[in-house]
Amino acid sequence: MTTEHGVPIPDNHIIVIFGATGDLAKRKLLPGLFHLANAGLLPKKYRIIGSAPAHGAPTDEQFRQHAKDAVTEFGLVKPEGKAWDTFEQLLTFGAADPDNPEPLVNAVAAAEKAIGGHPRRLFHLAIPPVAAPSVVELLGATKLASRGPDGGRVIAEKPFGTDLASAKKLNETFHSVFDESQIFRIDHFLGKESVDNILVLRFANGLMEPIWNRDHISYVQIDVPEAISIEGRAAFYEQTGAFRDMVVTHLFQVLSFVAIEPPTELAAGPLRDEKSKVYESMKPVDVAHVVRGQYDGYRSEQGVNPTSDTETFVAVLPAYRQVTRRATADDHDRLPSPADADVPRGCRAGAHRARQPSDDRLRRPRLDQRPLPRQGARADDVDRSRRDDVPVRHVVLRPGRARGLRAAHPRRHARRSVAVHDGSQHRASVGALHAAPRASAAGPAVRARFVGT
Repeated sequence: MTTEHGVPIPDNHIIVIFGATGDLAKRKLLPGLFHLANAGLLPKKYRIIGSAPAHGAPTDEQFRQHAKDAVTEFGLVKPEGKAWDTFEQLLTFGAADPDNPEPLVNAVAAAEKAIGGHPRRLFHLAIPPVAAPSVVELLGATKLASRGPDGGRVIAEKPFGTDLASAKKLNETFHSVFDESQIFRIDHFLGKESVDNILVLRFANGLMEPIWNRDHISYVQIDVPEAISIEGRAAFYEQTGAFRDMVVTHLFQVLSFVAIEPPTELAAGPLRDEKSKVYESMKPVDVAHVVRGQYDGYRSEQGVNPTSDTETFVAVLPAYRQVTRRATADDHDRLPSPADADVPRGCRAGAHRARQPSDDRLRRPRLDQRPLPRQGARADDVDRSRRDDVPVRHVVLRPGRARGLRAAHPRRHARRSVAVHDGSQHRASVGALHAAPRASAAGPAVRARFVGT
């Protein structure tokens, strides 16, 4: 069966949201599910069960009101009329603790009886990585989930673990209950229209596709300024911080969309293959080229350690190589010719043109701050920096309009800028920087500076 638009209608489902009273469910999941219901894209028969620890768990009516408030504030469709009345009645809540899973088990049994037959089960883990193992073990112990195509599916939100070791251990826990085919590790940023549009801009645009390469782009800058604080997410944020919450998850996904080679088709498998090539070609981020900071007042947020060094602002500086004659206001940002720039392994034939790079230049590229001349440097200084790879690393900070400082583009040398050189006594540190949040509801801003050949 399909909708009037030819979209297949899914099988009947029971959808269980762990962390249903949390920030992600409030901002994304509940509004998104109602949007799908209003568009007729949810199954013909379904039930949505919210779950969280028993302490402070809401009743069904309280959960429905919570969902209505969430959809009112963050949804694209207002919660009103027959569509909302129908959706609201399909919402229930089942608390679950490792030592007392009965409320959730009973809620799933009641939903299954109401739907009839054997509906599929989908478990969405909108919870911190530290809570995921106990939830997965609970699903296995209660037989709510089991291995095999009829044993339910699980969605794991980013971040998956907190480091490599914990990610591997968490993966083993998932595999103790689920087959790999039942596990979906997702990053909800990839559902943003602004992110999907990168692929359309690159590969479905006859103007952009031929010039989206190193010969024509000076730099790509990815920004995600936000106007919100942690807003009650201290328990999550203190464990995660901006780097794990945004950079190595959301922004690396955006980076891969910006940098991938054209996939054979815009489908999940080919896209994953090309994205993997991007990550494999990168060298590890050098911590000497990462700036961390906190916004004013973070340590006074409820639940935050008064001496916390968790970052709420992070800037990772990418690779630059400045190759110009005597710098002027007009050509200070001039793109180095491909003959003078580093050539990544696997680049297109002929990209390096006149001069073959030495073997050491064929190493994989990395997110790193490349040699950059000082402001007002002479042409011979610039050339010497290029030839000898003199590590003149430079980060520029300038006063923000709101609170404290914000990171500036390393080539924009404002007269009132503060230069922070790695290895010097002016090293940036948490407490010395205060990121001024700015509104960005649509998602990440990706700026690409194009230059003439």
